Parts: sequence; structure tokens; C-alpha cells
Amino acid sequence: MGLLALTQIGCSDLLDQEPQGKWVDGDNPGGSFQTDVFSLYARMKGWGVTGGIPAFAVHSIRSEDVEKGSTLSDGSDVASMYDNFNYNASDGNLASYYSSNYALIHTANTVLANIKEAEEGGIQLTEIDLACRGEAYFFRAFLYFNLIRAYGQVPLINFKIKDAAETNIPKSTEAEIYAQIDADLTEAESLLPEQWESKYLGRVTWGAARALHAKTYMQRNDWSNMLQASSDVIQSGLYDLNTPFDRIFRESGENSSESIFELQCTATAALPGSTDIGSQYAQVQGVRGAGMWDLGWGWNCPTPNLASTFEAGDPRKDETLLYFLKPGEDPNSIQANKPYGEKPVAQEVMNRYYNKKVYTDPAKRTQFNRFGYWMNIRMIRVSEMYLIAAEASNELGQTGDAMEYLEMVRARARGGNADILPKITTMDQAEMRDAIRHERRVELAMEWDRFYDLVRWGIAREVLHAAGKTNYQDKHALLPLPQAEVDKSNGVLVQNPNY
Repeated sequence: MGLLALTQIGCSDLLDQEPQGKWVDGDNPGGSFQTDVFSLYARMKGWGVTGGIPAFAVHSIRSEDVEKGSTLSDGSDVASMYDNFNYNASDGNLASYYSSNYALIHTANTVLANIKEAEEGGIQLTEIDLACRGEAYFFRAFLYFNLIRAYGQVPLINFKIKDAAETNIPKSTEAEIYAQIDADLTEAESLLPEQWESKYLGRVTWGAARALHAKTYMQRNDWSNMLQASSDVIQSGLYDLNTPFDRIFRESGENSSESIFELQCTATAALPGSTDIGSQYAQVQGVRGAGMWDLGWGWNCPTPNLASTFEAGDPRKDETLLYFLKPGEDPNSIQANKPYGEKPVAQEVMNRYYNKKVYTDPAKRTQFNRFGYWMNIRMIRVSEMYLIAAEASNELGQTGDAMEYLEMVRARARGGNADILPKITTMDQAEMRDAIRHERRVELAMEWDRFYDLVRWGIAREVLHAAGKTNYQDKHALLPLPQAEVDKSNGVLVQNPNY
């Protein structure tokens, strides 16, 4: 899919943007609303929301499965704040994540308002126009889900900005924000197609909206609704677990039958390192070393704690961890990394493990560049829907159903090897709960949600302290609001408690 590359609103906030006027002919070049919608896709891959350090810091580094990575001196402030929970309301990554999500919310609001104004002005909306409306609803829900998980109560701006002062409003309650998310996703589900024609590969679908809805219910531990939404996706027949796990995150596995929502990235000979058509997602996490192992910045690295949690023989371990020798280790003590047979020299790398889910094909590195700008970003996979259905079923007392959902995921990971990953057959609800939580951790490792799982399960403090992150306290479940936003509001925006 060719997504329009527009200039991103960096670290400024909505109060700094130019007011937007009413929709008139000419505001939407190209004769449709797709221009602004395509800009949402392009900017979703950007630095603040998905592709850069702010996103990794907020979503990933706070869990026990991930450490900042790179060198000690590179981003020591990030390690202090996100690895060690010394929260600082003036942190630049905190502000970037906040403002980047709101910038895209502003675009989604503009699309929705423009479509409504056109409709009220007598313009007949096409199927594509209605789908654009669905996409805007989807992205607004996605972005508010980002914000509510990170900050808790935030301002609910669900209108097109005509005057910058309109954005200076108090925080809404979490119930109000989730009500908006639910309404937006219900609209998206009614408007989006089950599939797009091939030229629109990567555009969000009914399945993406329904799957996101399942995730938002999951964050609230709303068992009945999360079971209904996840089972709707599973039973639709649009997705399956037929893609072997060792292909899902390779270039050959992009947009597989496993994929529900996947951000599209690419590279060309003319633009081998362009973030206009690609993303820095793989570069930021790429191996930081020398020679052939100079693949990126070396951030967002798996921890030995994560490595130790995989069951014996679980093939997913080798598809999650990119292995490197420690200085002084015998080179024969570690196998070559599959599937390309690359084996590093100890002195060439900085960290013990890197994220193999962004491990790139050496042939493409030669063709384009070594930084993996072409690597698609897997956002929602169908295996998570099975695990959401398993968790909800178990909590509703349907442990037998939970067993079968769980087994579907383990069977795919097993890959026909009956000697590993035996079926979980317990009918004890507590034991099944532990098994499902373990499975989420290993199946979805390095895929954004581990910290938020610990929070919603009420075990964040226990688990993080056991992993050595002893600075974590209950208040750290929510980040402080960016202090600059609080200051600019002149008392309207109130800082989160304890900060």
C-alpha cells in the first residue's frame, strides 16, 4: 500500500497547532478523504507512536522481559526512568509519546468532522468514504487506548479543532474515555470491510476493529465482552494459525493468515533508508555492533529473565531471542541464528540478546541497507485472540473451553513435535490461569503488552520486584502527564497523583 508521507508534528502539542477551518472543496486533494486517512497509517509508524524510543520506553522497557539495551551511557536517562521507575514528568520521551498520539487523534477527528460536514452538505458518500470513516474511528480508539493505558485520565478531545484554545480542557474519567473507545470501535466494526482488494493491503478491517475491541475489554478484565469479541474474530474464518511460528516475523511471513493488523513498511533502491515509506522500528532494535553486526541502535533488548521462562524445547525461544556470545565464551557454545546461519563474534556486539522478531534477511540488507526500514510491524495477531478467549473462558468458569483455546496456540508452536509443549489438561482454574499467563508471555514476547498485563492482573509489584526492578511501586502503573502540558494549561490540566 502506498501511504502518503506527511510531515509529523514532532514534540509540539495540540495547543501549538494552527486552528483548522471548516471543510470546503479543495481541502481534501484527490477527491476523497483517503489522503488524511493514509497520513494516519504513515504516521502510525513514526517515532512517537510505534517506531521509536518513546514507544518502546512506554510500552516495553518497563516490563521484566525487556531492558533498555545499547550501552550504559546511551540513554541512561531512559534506563533510569523506564527500567528503574524514577519517573520524571519533564522527560522528553514522555512528552513525545503524549503529543504524537494526540497529533494523530487530531487528524482522525478532522477526517470524521470533514466526512460529516460533507454528508450534511448533500454530498453522497461512497463506500470508500464510509470505510475512511471507519478507519478514522479505529485509529482514534487505538490512540486513546494507548493514552489511557499509559497515563490513565487524559483530556477527551473528540472534535475537530477550530481554535487552539478548545483543546485546553480538563481530564476525562477513565470510564468516559473507555465509553468513547467502545463507541468508536462499534462504529468501526459496522463500517469496515472484512477484506480489502489487494491494492489496499494493510488497511484496517472489521477484524482489526473487533480484535482491538477484545484487547480493550481485556485491559478492563471484562471477561464476557472479551470472550465475545475474541471468539467473533476466531469464528469469522478470516484468520488462522497455519503460519509456522518461525515464519511469522520473517519478511516471507508478512501479511500472513496470522495477521490481523500489520503496519506496512517497504524500501526501494531509490529510497533504501526512507522513513516516508518505511520505519525505524527495526533499526532502533537492531543489533548494535561492528562489521556485519552493525544493524542498528541496540535498544529494547530481551532479558535473561525472559530467556529463562520458555519451556524446554519451545521453538519460540529461538524465534524471539537473537543470540550472541558473551566475551570469553567458547564460540562453539552457541548455535548459529536461524534461518540465515549467522553467528556473531563476541567483541562485535553489546548485548547478550536482541529482539529476533525484527531480525532482517541478509539479502535485503545487501539490496537496500543494513537497518531494516522495510520490516512490517505486527500489531495484532490471531494467536492473541485465542489467548484472550482462553483467559476469559477460564475466568468465567469455562475451564474446558479455555484448555482447547490454549491448546490451539501450543499446538502451532509445537509444530508437530510431540516431545515438547505438552497439552495443558488441568481443570483447576488457578492452575489454568497460570498456564494462560505463561503462554501470553512466551507467545507474545517483545510485542508491547507485558507490562500492561502485569498491571491488569494486579501482580506488577510482585513480579517486577522479583525480577530486580525493586523501585516499582503501585503508583508507577500510570505515568505522570508531561509537565509542559500541565504548565501550559494554566491549571486546567491536573497532574496525576503522586507526581
